Amino acid sequence: MQDFAQSFYLAFQLVASANPDLVEIVLLSLKVSLSAVFLSVLIGLPLGAAIGVARFPGRNAVIVLVNSLMGLPPVVVGLLVYLALSNAGPFGWMRLLYSPAAMIIAQTVLITPIVAALTREIVEQLNDEYAEYFRSLCLPRHRALAAYLWDARFNLLTVGLAGFGRAVAEVGAVIVVGGNIDHLTRVMTTAIALETSKGDLALALALGLVLMVIALSVNALVMMMRGTATRTAYA
Repeated sequence: MQDFAQSFYLAFQLVASANPDLVEIVLLSLKVSLSAVFLSVLIGLPLGAAIGVARFPGRNAVIVLVNSLMGLPPVVVGLLVYLALSNAGPFGWMRLLYSPAAMIIAQTVLITPIVAALTREIVEQLNDEYAEYFRSLCLPRHRALAAYLWDARFNLLTVGLAGFGRAVAEVGAVIVVGGNIDHLTRVMTTAIALETSKGDLALALALGLVLMVIALSVNALVMMMRGTATRTAYA
């Protein structure tokens, strides 16, 4: 019990003193996750919005596929990206394996279906509500889509935050393509796993505390955004 309390004490000391190793790992985690979310939003938001308003043969199959991809196992995503970036893969010439760029790619593949599926659901609900009205105004489809995105801006922000929360807590894909290399590809989740296996509970707990604070902050922001969206809708 004393060792357990000592580990917590050392963990709080590491956080309070802004330990350089701790700061380096946290900053790399944020860099990788934020970059992946940015790319996922660039791809997933227009894709989901287009599926939400378009009507075409096979649309239901596309929706089922996108929804199914939300549950992609991270280690499978990591394996596929690893194969693509390995020397024998189609993108091996880029030499990205075991680098932060490879980790960003893996997280982007993992998060994009989530962003696309949630965006599709939000935009489709708005389209069902306002499509007839916009047609009566002879409003072009791209103008209607822009109106949907603006009206759903708070809900779409929560989609981005949900993607970030998923990315920053992910371990399977990034450890496969990143290798958990010290001072290069070590992020919070992979470092926690490694330090726990090594018995360095202080650093593992410190990283866990930071990760929990980030997760709680993201959830708090999501709740605030939803509350703002609800108040805007009834204003």
